[in-house]
Amino acid sequence: MDLKSFKTTLAESEPPKALDRPLRALWLVAKGGWTVNDNWTAAHELAQKEENETGSWVHAHLHRVEGDLSNAGYWYGKAKRTPSKKSLQAEWDEIAAALL
Repeated sequence: MDLKSFKTTLAESEPPKALDRPLRALWLVAKGGWTVNDNWTAAHELAQKEENETGSWVHAHLHRVEGDLSNAGYWYGKAKRTPSKKSLQAEWDEIAAALL
């Protein structure tokens, strides 16, 4: 799956079953409109379960969505990434493309 086809799945009511936790978290936050809501909470729970650099990168993005830049900074560090200055959508695209 590439980024374009991944974005196409956002028209569905559920994420594709084959997605791993980080991609499922990204799907949920995009489907929820990049705001803190039930989808954000579910995405955050998935990111917390992925205890590696990938999960930390997604976790950082989620805290940017939340507006908690201090917490996001912590997770960028765990992911060995520089904190993003991109728009939320542009960062989401970057992460999703890298994980796909």
